[in-house]
Amino acid sequence: MRYSSTAAAAFAAAALPLAFAQTYSNCNPMNASQFPCTPDVGLDTSSFTSDFTQGSSANTSWSYVAESVNYASDGAEFTIAQRGQAPTIETDFSIFYGKVSVTMKAAKGQGIISSIVLQSDDLDEIDWEFLGGDNANVQTNYFGKGNTTTYDRGLGVAVSTPQDTSHTYTVDWTKESVKWQIDGTTVRTLNYADAVGGANFPQTPMNIRLGIWAGGDPDNSYWTIVWAGGNTTYSAEAGMPWTMLVEKVEITNYNPAEGYNYTDTSGSSDSIKLLGDYTAPTMTGAAAGNTGAAGIGAGAHSGDSSAAATSTATPADSATGSSPDASYTGVPVPAGTSTPSSANGSGSGSGSGSSDSPSATSVAAGDSSSSSSSSNSSAEV
Repeated sequence: MRYSSTAAAAFAAAALPLAFAQTYSNCNPMNASQFPCTPDVGLDTSSFTSDFTQGSSANTSWSYVAESVNYASDGAEFTIAQRGQAPTIETDFSIFYGKVSVTMKAAKGQGIISSIVLQSDDLDEIDWEFLGGDNANVQTNYFGKGNTTTYDRGLGVAVSTPQDTSHTYTVDWTKESVKWQIDGTTVRTLNYADAVGGANFPQTPMNIRLGIWAGGDPDNSYWTIVWAGGNTTYSAEAGMPWTMLVEKVEITNYNPAEGYNYTDTSGSSDSIKLLGDYTAPTMTGAAAGNTGAAGIGAGAHSGDSSAAATSTATPADSATGSSPDASYTGVPVPAGTSTPSSANGSGSGSGSGSSDSPSATSVAAGDSSSSSSSSNSSAEV
């Protein structure tokens, strides 16, 4: 999630307080002064599911980044009830290529942004973003290594009443491509070679972040507010409280491991070493609970170990060529890490690019004629 204007510095400075919960890095392994970083906790099963309609017991392996989330029979409620709130959760693990599907309804409200974010330590990123003032479209976006020299990666796609109707939004991420899908239909494809020859292609382990924030907050920059759809008025007359409702999250990890370690500062896929003695199971079983990452932010807590996940064999065509290190016995998580407000964290503002790439591939949700051609020109930087 980045901003949709060339005024990048102003965006980051202005929106950081509300967006920081969704886009930050505690240790950027491409930063020589921070390298080496603690290995990322990995998802050591192929599949993981959180069914939030089952209540807070489904919160296993998620941590609160900002504000709490309410659990009801229809799912997890991310609600802004007053100015300054930006309820956000993130997984306590990362995946290394995989598929992430979120079934949800976006929040209403002028300037209110609902978001699904995959992000890595070195600020690779893949996004879905919903504007509260637009009940007919959703924005897709990506970043490589936090590169914000241009804001032409964002692409809006049509979707039927995302604030009133539950849809399943999927990111299918492999070494070769990123596909954004709505209810099983591919609406955008980014091929590796078309992201500056792969230099800007997301390719390092990412965790998953779900949240809502006010892009239209009066303290944000002019261009942030314009992108978000206008100023947010915090009043009952304006529709507050605003709620994003998440029913279910389904995650497939194409390279399961206990951890992922950056072996150099290149930020390349080849620099990632899989840790642990993971063997892909062929049976269905309950996933382990929180693998050790600490809860984050005010009100953070460990997840309930009663949530279940399903394990299946790892897709052979998604292997990275890096075998798990069998000598690894666990991902060390030093006390105090995973805190968004840490002074050592590398943060960035939130928001999507608004300029569509000329060669973008986009079809309306439900259109079965989706294309596999690249959605981004190789001229992008």
